[in-house]
Amino acid sequence: MGNSRIITTIKPRRKYLDVFLDGEFALSLSPKVVAEAGVFPGQVLSEEELRELLLKELIQRALERAMRLLSYRPRSEGELRTRLRRQGFEEEVISYVVEKLRELRLLDDLAFARSWRESRQVSRPRSKRLLESELRKKGLAPEIIAEVVAEVDDESEAYRAALKKAHQLTGENYPVFRRKLAAYLSRRGFDWEVINSITQRLWREKS
Repeated sequence: MGNSRIITTIKPRRKYLDVFLDGEFALSLSPKVVAEAGVFPGQVLSEEELRELLLKELIQRALERAMRLLSYRPRSEGELRTRLRRQGFEEEVISYVVEKLRELRLLDDLAFARSWRESRQVSRPRSKRLLESELRKKGLAPEIIAEVVAEVDDESEAYRAALKKAHQLTGENYPVFRRKLAAYLSRRGFDWEVINSITQRLWREKS
């Protein structure tokens, strides 16, 4: 029968099932893969069938890792690919998992980018430029980044970012107020024109 091998034993071990071929340990499979592939003792497997079985197991493990990562927080496709590569999964397996997660609507880069923008706007407002930089680091496509940041207004974001800081500077004279607020807004990525406008506006409002 060529290179075919026979499944002689299947033994449970923790959360996996150890598969023995011709009396020797060959590989560990998850119960899900065993059930879906219909693996059973006495089954004859060709080398090709064995490779397919191993690929199914790798996909299942990568999918479980991906689901665990997504349970902590939403992630971009780029982030997920990077994490799975670091854990040793090959591109064929990763691409299959990414496509499966897209089908399940658990991976959506546009929704992720919008969520990231909204989170920043609520907790730590920043400039359009800095937001673009953050989204690029998440591995998002340029067209998605452009669509999401198009709705960001630097004047509004700078004002909201500066409000709390301005309250902390109550009692300071204008040069100190201007210097500290400008430095704060600069770290949030705003350009000088916006910083100057917001600094003067908030000084007038507190005076």
